[in-house]
Amino acid sequence: MRRAVCPGSYDPVTNGHLDIVERAAGLYDEVVIAVLINKTKSGLFTVDERIELLREVVAPLPNVRVDSWHGLLVDYCRNNDIRVIVKGLRAVSDFDYELQMAQMNHQLSSVETLFMPTSPLWSFLSSSLVKDVAANGGDVSHLVPGSVHQQLSRKFAR
Repeated sequence: MRRAVCPGSYDPVTNGHLDIVERAAGLYDEVVIAVLINKTKSGLFTVDERIELLREVVAPLPNVRVDSWHGLLVDYCRNNDIRVIVKGLRAVSDFDYELQMAQMNHQLSSVETLFMPTSPLWSFLSSSLVKDVAANGGDVSHLVPGSVHQQLSRKFAR
């Protein structure tokens, strides 16, 4: 079985994230969305909330599952028989950082990284930008799945 992982913080999941996951799901037998657990950072959404939102929005994709991890991603890959990491790239600046990570991951464990360019429709989009706009009363309904928009509205209720 060909497995791939789409790692990230997903705080919150955006339409750009979903674009990459959906496209990866067309290439692999199973895609795992792995939510990073970083105990030194506090996000807008808890890890459990992010996992629940992700499970809801990927429910129509039968070969996608959601999990979480902490520590080295290559260890997660090794423990779950995953040989490919799928990363979405928005801009050249993403590539510079992600290339170093890909080379380190390959050096550590021979895990390959597939770089997938983000759709031009979402190339400007980031979770941080969505949170900033939503926190200041801006409309992000067209940038995130409906259930995520509802949760953002609750978090930033005025």
